[in-house]
Amino acid sequence: MKKEFDITSDHLKKLLNVMAKLRDPETGCPWDIQQTHASIAAYTIEEAYEVADALENGDSQQIKEELGDLLFQVVFHAQISSEKNGFNFGDIADVVAKKMIERHPHVFNTTSDLTNDGLSVQWEELKEKEREKSAKGKGEEISALDGVALAFPSLMRAQKIQQRAAKQGFDWTHLAPVIEKVHEELKELEIEIEAKTQSTRIAEELGDLLFASVNLARHLKIDAETALERATKKFERRFRYIEDNLRVRGKKFKDVDLEEMEELWLSAKSTE
Repeated sequence: MKKEFDITSDHLKKLLNVMAKLRDPETGCPWDIQQTHASIAAYTIEEAYEVADALENGDSQQIKEELGDLLFQVVFHAQISSEKNGFNFGDIADVVAKKMIERHPHVFNTTSDLTNDGLSVQWEELKEKEREKSAKGKGEEISALDGVALAFPSLMRAQKIQQRAAKQGFDWTHLAPVIEKVHEELKELEIEIEAKTQSTRIAEELGDLLFASVNLARHLKIDAETALERATKKFERRFRYIEDNLRVRGKKFKDVDLEEMEELWLSAKSTE
């Protein structure tokens, strides 16, 4: 049987003590002392993205370091709160442990033969009950779309909003109309471009096209954020290939026409 993690381990104590020392009003780091939850929010998001990048690269050492940086952000927020007699790191660990136990009744309470899809449905149902409980405690009405963070990247947020709406039955049951909607939105964008309407109107139609494309990704069970990230990386590889090729020829982009660029692009594609 695996040994349970000891939250009072020396490693964790060391990290918590380092954080406390950095925030010491008299002997700490001036920069760390002046930080607030709001001022380090961007760093927390940045570290999460760097973890994702490390996971994509598959480098164990990099993953370890980036996870450490992200953990430090959690400890940072905990220290800021504890100084105001708010929650501390132990409270964070306790609340997430309780949440995971509640969301995994098939592990901690009963035996279950649920499939992966069944577990996903159960997970979302339990999360919805948590949102309902929270809203009721505040005397508020709950929406199926509550709890989708505004800070999410736009593609990710769009897909999560669509997933929430779909669970309420607001969704197409077949792929064909989803694809048709993408074509429809593209046509509407083309009409606005040809009419040379205001840029805000064109931007709105472009947004509709992107939203429809995200919906297509969802129906295909593809993560839109990941798909775009990989497409961007692919473009970057091919662009760098063209740069290197031109450099060998002693040329720059301004020295070649579109036809030659297209040939180099096709060459870049053929190497992959």
